[in-house]
Amino acid sequence: MTANPGDRVRLEGADGSYEGVLLPSTTDDHLVVKLEGGYNVGVDREEVSLEVLEENVYRIESGQSDESGSAVEFDDDLPTIALISTGGTIASTVDYRTGAVTAQFDAEDVLRAVPDLAGRANYRGRVVANILSENMEPPIWRELADAVAAEIDAGADGVVVMHGTDTMQYSAAALSFMLETPVPIVFTGSQRSADRPSSDNVMNAVCAVEAAKSDCAEVLVCMHATESDDVCALHRGTRVRKNHTSRRDAFETVGAEPLGEVDYEACEAQRASKSRAAASRETEAVSFRREYRERDSVELSVEPDLEADVELLKFTPGMDPAFLDAAEGKAGLVLEGTGLGHVHTDLIPQVAELIDGGTTVVMTSQCLEGRVCDRVYDTGRDLLEAGVLEGEDTLPGTAKVKLMWALANADDVEEAMATSLAGEIQERSRPWE
Repeated sequence: MTANPGDRVRLEGADGSYEGVLLPSTTDDHLVVKLEGGYNVGVDREEVSLEVLEENVYRIESGQSDESGSAVEFDDDLPTIALISTGGTIASTVDYRTGAVTAQFDAEDVLRAVPDLAGRANYRGRVVANILSENMEPPIWRELADAVAAEIDAGADGVVVMHGTDTMQYSAAALSFMLETPVPIVFTGSQRSADRPSSDNVMNAVCAVEAAKSDCAEVLVCMHATESDDVCALHRGTRVRKNHTSRRDAFETVGAEPLGEVDYEACEAQRASKSRAAASRETEAVSFRREYRERDSVELSVEPDLEADVELLKFTPGMDPAFLDAAEGKAGLVLEGTGLGHVHTDLIPQVAELIDGGTTVVMTSQCLEGRVCDRVYDTGRDLLEAGVLEGEDTLPGTAKVKLMWALANADDVEEAMATSLAGEIQERSRPWE
């Protein structure tokens, strides 16, 4: 019998036997099986015998006219969640020929690889990109915004975007400005690949789906809140930052506590109960600590245009002035200044020349907490006199994305940059709330 990805199989060989769900492989010479304990194992196809124990354990059928889409069988009692894949570790597999972790899975494969998603919702899958997140670019943000809008327009009750963690904060910020959404849009990823016992992919994916069923109609980032498998934090897409290279709780909300959280243990309890009420659109596993935009409080709208000719430049002591020269002719420049928003005083004439030449310059701070205020010291006042716009407490990466959006869409860029459009500017920085 021929085995297909999604079948439960048993492999028998000289080194022992393995039982689990057959996964897609990056090579025809190897079989990859996800074991019950969470490990993936890859074996040479010719060195084992294969027995299919159960076919289509995680069956996924075509559900969209678009060839890139997919869906599970529809259940009227469950909400519909669109899974949109852009690649990254959460949608990765191990190439057992080289040992490298490679972005390979599309949305269908994620459903097969994370069986805990079954029974929580109806799923539609769409692949926008299959890239490493360091290769993310503004044109893909436009495609992603259009894809998310199309899924919502087609009736999705929530959207989960699977994304690499390295640039997730930029993409989440981009969609926060590009879309007004009546349903939750939840970004999630994985710090560790699915073949590792410490992988965070299952918990993050489950919590993201639960968040996408919630009443918070904003762009969120859902990732581990601690190193333990207990709670996922829900960060507002414009206030989140990846603050650690490898920890599972790498993401933090800057200037405040996360907007909300998802109790993973409660999610598992709901799954164990197998009750329709537990899998419905409302779930007690998701909670919020501050006000948010509620579901269906706005109509869907998308403004995907971006001015890509914007740079982000970090000032450091002794920085070569040639870096500012390179920004000549740019549509926009975000400066990451020191403290309250300063650069070397000798650079201020160059900044003024850039602004006189038509470049919009926005000042942010390298400090993780607090806001820009260029009215305290002479340097700041001189920068304001030169025409620099204050970024308030907007994160530098978010400020770059916002400026890209504002230059392409806002009638008054200065007013837009001074206004909190998607929660990027806080009225007060209160890290304890």
